[in-house]
Amino acid sequence: MIIVVAIDSFKGCMTSKEANLAAAEGIKNVYPDAEVIQVPVSDGGEGFVEAFHATIGGVRIDLTVHDPLMRPVSAQYLLHGKLAVIEIAQASGLTLLTREERNPMVANSYGTGQLVADAVRKGAEHIIVGLGGSATSDAGIGMLRALIDSLTYGRACSRSEVETSSDFSHLIAAFAKHGEWDDIEELKHVRFTIASDVKNPLCGENGAAHVFAPQKGASPEMVLQLDKRARKFADVSAKHFGYDRSEQEGAGAAGGLGYAFLQYMNADCKPGIELLLDTIRFHEIVNDANLVITGEGSADRQTLMGKLPMGILRQSGNVPVCLIAGRISDKQELLNAGFSHVECINPEDITLEEAMRKEVATQNIIDTVRKITSLV
Repeated sequence: MIIVVAIDSFKGCMTSKEANLAAAEGIKNVYPDAEVIQVPVSDGGEGFVEAFHATIGGVRIDLTVHDPLMRPVSAQYLLHGKLAVIEIAQASGLTLLTREERNPMVANSYGTGQLVADAVRKGAEHIIVGLGGSATSDAGIGMLRALIDSLTYGRACSRSEVETSSDFSHLIAAFAKHGEWDDIEELKHVRFTIASDVKNPLCGENGAAHVFAPQKGASPEMVLQLDKRARKFADVSAKHFGYDRSEQEGAGAAGGLGYAFLQYMNADCKPGIELLLDTIRFHEIVNDANLVITGEGSADRQTLMGKLPMGILRQSGNVPVCLIAGRISDKQELLNAGFSHVECINPEDITLEEAMRKEVATQNIIDTVRKITSLV
């Protein structure tokens, strides 16, 4: 019996690795001699670097960068030969801020640019960037400014320098006009791939500000200002380059960081889970498996729109795939999509607070997986 376990993190509760370990224990309770292959997974947000490190190896590079409010924060990225894997949430993530600190008019992506610059200086020729979990809506302007500061001037902006302006657009206009960006030779030999399931454009009613900024602390007035700022930035950039990628799928990801990578770095955009599974050759891992168990915090019809469990299902071929989650809606639609089992790990009467306790979630995963595997 060979069983592959590839469960997404349960946000705010447990990591992918922890969820996989719990599932493996549930399997061993039923099949002590089973070969359990644990695959940490992520669609580009929390655990993206960890997932790649667990499957391809490499060295984790520790770096002190700026958080969304330009405070020092420790971050990591993965370096594997000429490949670097960056998780923008490490430097520009929403989890780095308290609820009271959330303000996308001020928060910026400067720290993500510092991670990219360091990877470039260390010889990375292909950089994969996971765009999940951002606190920003600056259209990647902060990141681009950091790349210029680091790779052109060998310095970093201070918090006070950034705080002198509430609008980064004039900085972009300045470097576009004077060619600061065009003079960065190191970036011309680097290929970028962004990992995101977001298909939204940069601007407009379906853009980064209108759709995602409210959850980052933006008021209705801020949303309008952020969208206006992003449009101004896209107009300036289009005039400089002679093309406009603000409408391209993925441009609205991570508060517009997707746009900056597409417009300025000619990045490819791929679904995060697809990118990870292709890189680790997941279809080969499951080739001889009898069962695959995947999962996420909440599963519903949105899961069918390219979320992590669907990526697992698509690459598992004819191997049965079981889906577990902390909350489940639209169960029949999930079963119709091809999952062999769809099970909620939580009893109906449990409170959210209780369900989010790691030790409770761990035991519930063990019990649910034990139940599923006993039917196989």
